[in-house]
Parts: sequence; structure tokens; C-alpha cells
Amino acid sequence: MAQVIDGKKLAKEIQESVTREVSELVAKGEQPGLAVVLVGDNQASRTYVRNKQKRTEEAGMKSVLIELPEEVSEAELLQTVEDLNNDHSIHGILVQLPLPKHISEDKVIDAISQEKDVDGFHPLNVGNLFIGKETLVPCTPAGIIELIKSTGEKIEGKRAVVIGRSNIVGKPVAQLLLQENATVTIAHSRTKDLPAVASEADILVVATGRAKFVKKNFVKPGAIVIDVGMDRDENNKLCGDVDYEDVFEQAGFITPVPGGVGPMTITMLLKNTLTAAKNLFAKQG
Repeated sequence: MAQVIDGKKLAKEIQESVTREVSELVAKGEQPGLAVVLVGDNQASRTYVRNKQKRTEEAGMKSVLIELPEEVSEAELLQTVEDLNNDHSIHGILVQLPLPKHISEDKVIDAISQEKDVDGFHPLNVGNLFIGKETLVPCTPAGIIELIKSTGEKIEGKRAVVIGRSNIVGKPVAQLLLQENATVTIAHSRTKDLPAVASEADILVVATGRAKFVKKNFVKPGAIVIDVGMDRDENNKLCGDVDYEDVFEQAGFITPVPGGVGPMTITMLLKNTLTAAKNLFAKQG
């Protein structure tokens, strides 16, 4: 029977540690600042941004929200990003995705200063991650590694399978597991005999976007199962990409949905903002 990995509890512990460090910086006259740019009126994005703002303020950081209309031009958005790049009171910049169709997400991500890219999506930060250099890492993958470590199980030498190859979760989490000396397989929709591949994993990370896709036959007895999914089941109830009830007896550790990976994402964003601020304060001398 699986032990439940409590993402809420771990996120709270990490946020408390970040808050302590922020208060030490503020005492020296150095307040980390996070700016979030929200384009249009997507309700899911708005809710998510509100949570980010609340948590940023709770951690003692400066929180700035810039709201732009749906019809804002790409040039205007890029100018907004450039203004934030040049603002010394802002150390982290996040442009909430998705953006309206007339704006290139790639152009906007590329425009954010590498040093202030707290989402970890800038090509230079992605490149640094892949060659193993210290860098700002995407928040969800960073949170997943913390969740795995919280089990007390060593990652080194373990076989890890990541189902999903997105640039936001699948690829970076595979790279982070590799850095922790796991043997890593990235599986996806074209993988032959996916359950057989998955069931060899000591650590199974699932990011498919398909509700309750992973069943018991995907899971090695005693494996650590990390469910990145946020879906709705046939009763419109929140669920993950893993069939929690089916897998629970088989797994050694498992993250619930909600309350697993989700709470970690905003916490790692705050941790990234703190890291970016400390790097920039050190540069400014």
C-alpha cells in the first residue's frame, strides 16, 4: 500500500524557508520583486495569477501585476517585457501563458532577461539545464524532484520513466533526474508496449494530460509515482493522469491530485525568484 506524498505540507515548508531568507534580505534593504504580466481575460489564468500574487506577498516579496487587454500588440507586450528587464526593483518576470494567437509565445519568452526568467523557459536557461550548469529551472520539474526526495528514497542508481515529452515538464524533469544519477527513459504516445516500459520504473513521472491513463499494470510494486496531471473524470471530479485508486495498492509512494505536484509549482516559482534576486543583488555589489 502506497504512502501519500503530501505536496501541500512540503510546499509550506519550502515557502517558510523562502520567507525567512526574504526577511533577511529585506532587513538589508534588498527586497526581491516578482512581476506577472497577464494578457486578456482567461479565467483560469486570472485565478492562477491571483494565487501567485497572494503567495508572493505572503513571502514578503514585492508583487507587481501588469494587466494588458486581449488585443494588445506583440510590439507593446515586448516593450512591457523590456521595461521590466530594465527595472532594478524586479528580479523575476513571468508572462502568463497561453497568450492570444496573434502573439508569438517564443518571441515573448526569448525577450525576457535570462537572469529574470523565473519560469525557466528561456532558451539559454534550457540549454544550461541540459549541459548541467547552475540555472533557473522550470518550476514544476523542480518541484517534482523535491517531492521525490521527500520520500527519503535515493534517486541515484534508480530506473526512472517519464511518460510525456513536453518542454515544460517531460524533458526538463528527465534531465533533472539524469543529474541526480538516475537511469532515465522518456516514454510517450508512440512508445511500443508502454505499460511494460513503465512497469520497469522505480520512479514513474506521469505527464500525459489524459485522465486516469496510468493503471496498476504500468506500475512496478513499490515504485514512486508522481502524477503531474490535472484532469476531470467522467463525473467532472478533479483527477490526475494516474488512476489513483487502481494504483494505490501497487505503488510505494504516490502523489494525490489535488494536493501533490500542484502546490509545489508556485512554491518553486518563489524559490526561483529568491535565487534570481540573490544573483542580481550579488552582481550589483
